[in-house]
Amino acid sequence: MSFDLAARLAARQADNLYRQRPLLQSPQGPVVTVDGKAYLAFSSNDYLGLANHPKLIEALQQGAAQWGVGGGASHLVIGHSEPHHQLENALAEFTGRERVLLMGSGYMANLAVITALVGKGDTVLHDRLNHASLLDAGLLSGARFSRYLHNDLDSLKLRFKRAQGNTLLVTDGVFSMDGDLAPLPELAAQAYAHQAWLMVDDAHGFGVLGKTGAGLVEHYGLSTEDVPVLVGTLGKAFGTSGAFIAGSEALIETLIQFARPYIYTTSSPPAVACATLASLELLKSEHWRREHLQQLIAQFRQGAQTLGLNLVESPTPIQPVIVGDSGAAMAMANRLRERGILVGAIRPPTVPTGSARLRITLTAAHSSAQVQQLIEALAQSQAEVQHG
Repeated sequence: MSFDLAARLAARQADNLYRQRPLLQSPQGPVVTVDGKAYLAFSSNDYLGLANHPKLIEALQQGAAQWGVGGGASHLVIGHSEPHHQLENALAEFTGRERVLLMGSGYMANLAVITALVGKGDTVLHDRLNHASLLDAGLLSGARFSRYLHNDLDSLKLRFKRAQGNTLLVTDGVFSMDGDLAPLPELAAQAYAHQAWLMVDDAHGFGVLGKTGAGLVEHYGLSTEDVPVLVGTLGKAFGTSGAFIAGSEALIETLIQFARPYIYTTSSPPAVACATLASLELLKSEHWRREHLQQLIAQFRQGAQTLGLNLVESPTPIQPVIVGDSGAAMAMANRLRERGILVGAIRPPTVPTGSARLRITLTAAHSSAQVQQLIEALAQSQAEVQHG
């Protein structure tokens, strides 16, 4: 018996689902060099335009000079450096939580929380459009695994009726492929009514939403009691790398004792924590970044609606244009690329069959003129694809 890998790859190509890695040859920014060519890019999650900020670069360099490059060991051995500790304390204060635990990535953070909190005999309830890392963690936990219809409270109530043991209700804050928001107040009320815990992965809301940028929980004015488990990433709006879990003293201590992805992973470079501390200061002081971003979102949506493009109700930097057919989505992306604009074509299995899309993301580093250039290119590309 052998693995017929060639047949699997050929089938994926035939279905217009084959993925390739673009080679980025410049820093992140509105204009990038990919595969040897310059493009105006609308495909980055660097929502506040901080990934190439001089202050972050300086903080990283100074951090490396003082603390070296590698973490050296796991946090529980000798890898928990002073910058890690300072960043955890700063993020706890920023999110209004008792404590924070740093993780190497959002994927690892979600695996750590869910597998540490629930297991055999328990229940984990998932929104059907949750990120793959949340779904994988639910399956790996061994708990009873159930998915409710996207943002559908009636569907959730039915799942709660079948729940057993400790129940963890898990949702994205901002859904990564649609850009829409989870109805957190209603989810928190349901969790409270059923003596369950609510966990929110706010990877795409943290830094962007809320009065101070503390994310969707702040946007809705919810407390730690409403949302006991908050996960955020640092590689998107914060422009650096890694993730964190925020919650009560008891939650963080439990994760330190029982979360295998935390216990058995070498810590991230302390210099990255130094850069993230600098990013946090910019996020708190430069409110104009979020304000400018909201202006660009409004500009894009108005222009796209004028063209009759199929948008999703998204108030976030994630602005998908639903195309439907995978081949048509690829054709649109290719036509945009010919015009010097880089936009990702997202196809199944990342999104449901029949909902292939252009995933357009805006950042605070974009200008109004660049967004207008995108709108004009979309109009031209749409016309060409429709007319063959």
